Amino acid sequence: MTIYDIKVKTIDLKEIDLSQFKEKVILIVNTASTCGFTPQYESLEKIFKKYKDKGFEILAFPCNQFNQQEKGNEEEIKNFCRLKYDISFPLFAKIEVKGKNQHPLFKYLTENKPGLFGSKEVKWNFTKFLLDRKGRIIKRYAPATDPLSIQKDIEKLI
Repeated sequence: MTIYDIKVKTIDLKEIDLSQFKEKVILIVNTASTCGFTPQYESLEKIFKKYKDKGFEILAFPCNQFNQQEKGNEEEIKNFCRLKYDISFPLFAKIEVKGKNQHPLFKYLTENKPGLFGSKEVKWNFTKFLLDRKGRIIKRYAPATDPLSIQKDIEKLI
């Protein structure tokens, strides 16, 4: 199995295959609208605009598992992201990133790229996974890592 075998739902609840992102450098992020790290949307949008024409994608997956910091439905999330941060990268339907109902995408990511001390669980909102053009997980970043600080890693892959 590869990341390209996984199906996800867009923020408009349309099911797609991640295979449509083949040959792209991808940053996958679990997000939330009322988290202390929510302002990272601004940094994410900056790096998306800077690198999107070079084959870079950001895939944002809202999650309500951490202190219910993503209570809204998909329409509310989409409106918040577009109005407050003018997000132009793909947003997806709310998912669970840990636990018994963990989405297959995050199961794949966490099993193949454990966090600090080998932990396979996502610990908080805005955990980030950087993948190369072949879908290999290159690096996992902590929630506090500002997306602007990982530009050198992105540039190596582009």
